[in-house]
Amino acid sequence: MIPFNKPFLTGNENHYIYQAVKSGKISGNGLFTEKCHRFFTDKFGFHKVLLTTSCTDALEMAAILADIQPGDQVIVPSFTFVSTALAFVRQGAHIVFADSYAHHPNLDVDRVEELITEKTKAIIPVHYGGVACDMDKIMALADRYHLLVIEDAAQAIDAYYKKKPLGSIGHLGCFSFHETKNIISGEGGLLAINDARFAARAEIIWEKGTNRAEFFRGEINKYGWVDVGSSFLPSEIIAAFLCAQLENIDKIQAKRKQLWHAYDERLRPLADKGYFQLTDIPPFATNNAHMYYLICHSYENRTALIDHLKNNGVLAVFHYQSLHKSDFYQNKHDGRVLENSDRYTDCLVRLPLFYELETGDIETICGLIRELYE
Repeated sequence: MIPFNKPFLTGNENHYIYQAVKSGKISGNGLFTEKCHRFFTDKFGFHKVLLTTSCTDALEMAAILADIQPGDQVIVPSFTFVSTALAFVRQGAHIVFADSYAHHPNLDVDRVEELITEKTKAIIPVHYGGVACDMDKIMALADRYHLLVIEDAAQAIDAYYKKKPLGSIGHLGCFSFHETKNIISGEGGLLAINDARFAARAEIIWEKGTNRAEFFRGEINKYGWVDVGSSFLPSEIIAAFLCAQLENIDKIQAKRKQLWHAYDERLRPLADKGYFQLTDIPPFATNNAHMYYLICHSYENRTALIDHLKNNGVLAVFHYQSLHKSDFYQNKHDGRVLENSDRYTDCLVRLPLFYELETGDIETICGLIRELYE
């Protein structure tokens, strides 16, 4: 069986975890947390970063920093993972779901302005597959209507919009290091703070609502409970694992891009024949090779493809279910038809893509796809 995903170990994960344990401090915000923070600020130019236990936690921190209150409206694409909306629902927000483009699962930015009301507080663009949304248009809307922009960059490490790292353009950015991502720590995430006015409070929220971090830096003589917050800070064990991955980011990215292009060379001719749709990378975006996917013509066609691959030893998977039709939110949605989100829900299929996949595996997978369609 060719699995959908297989976590890749660079070789230093266990060594760094041993070092963290041996140091006598494994509760977090130690040496390896500091190394990871320095990596992100040096490489991507974020104003400030904080490791979290997941991207969900990073989004929840962002919702607190945005001061989302009950009744505030937050614009979120329907075709995304539940955490994108859930983090703001927990603060009492009403989610206004936006549709995707017909040619790409990303947020249809040209339809966002019509969703903005006097109650709108924030826009949450999701960079699907690590491919940038049109951030100039989003930031222009935010400036015009005095909104916050929180980038859900869960899939977008080492991806760029007009040479700007994704996650660095909005007021806040959120990343994931789940085992299915390019860079992993099992579970894990990162909050990027790009607007300096949020930096000090972010650290307090990160430390359970206390000013503990200031105390340990010697900036105050005691610490206490000063704000809301939670246990968002991951242990040094997670940071140590992540540190080993970050040291190898260029190697990991080079291999993933090689595999992505191997897929594209073999499947683009079949898409040109009309068997299925592939999406193109817009000129303002880069490709970080987070995933390779195709869009079938129907739900039945996708089911047949997934079953055909599975019956021949290849695990491919569908992706998000439209959140506006979820059991939790369907009675709260305003009734608009989001046809593109629903089409991706029914028709998008993700193919295996992980570091240890080989070109021969891709030949096998693409051969099976060709066999089904031709």
